[in-house]
Amino acid sequence: MIRMVLFDIDGTLVHTGSAGVKAFAKVFATEFKAADGFERLKFAGRTDVSLVREFFGYHQIPATPENFERFFGRYVFWLDHILHQSQGRVCPGVPEFIEQLQGLPEPPVFGLVTGNFRLGAEIKLRHFALWELFEVGAFADDHEERDQIAAIALERGSRALGRPLDKEEVVVIGDTPLDIRCARAIGAKVVAVATGGYTLPELRSHTPDWAVENLSEFKTLELLANNGRE
Repeated sequence: MIRMVLFDIDGTLVHTGSAGVKAFAKVFATEFKAADGFERLKFAGRTDVSLVREFFGYHQIPATPENFERFFGRYVFWLDHILHQSQGRVCPGVPEFIEQLQGLPEPPVFGLVTGNFRLGAEIKLRHFALWELFEVGAFADDHEERDQIAAIALERGSRALGRPLDKEEVVVIGDTPLDIRCARAIGAKVVAVATGGYTLPELRSHTPDWAVENLSEFKTLELLANNGRE
């Protein structure tokens, strides 16, 4: 039985109208006077910390704790501001899928496994009235690498349930090959959704257990039946 479902955020749960990307660019330009090369950053599936570190490297900005703190301190301001000016939305099928899970006799723990740092994740999900659904999570604050973030989420889910989680009791839902990879890193099953920047054939080439256009195509009974590789 599935006891924990871990969700990615951007492109899986919500589309923010690129509010996070725009906030990144705003902080780099206003706080660090660095704009050149921003188009080289590939955001899908990455962690916020790794993206900032990469861009600092482009401009020879020291990757010190003080500069990271300076960046993220301004980022949350711009993220909140830009979100309220953006045309964002919850991804198709998400509310119905969550409602199905909540209606189970033994609902699983809902968790987050995301490259967002925690406050950024909270700002995004509170904007769409989703934050309170999630009991556990692991974020870019916890580790710079997605695979390690997934391991931390697994540990926190085990603590929430009061017992160690078996790997087959965990499902990760994400929209990028990196989400598939981080699920495999902890031995979890994975549902790939083509609601982000990758097509269904592209996601299927990475052999998730399930691949769907969006979560409206995925029924809870499929998840519980362990019908992998569809």
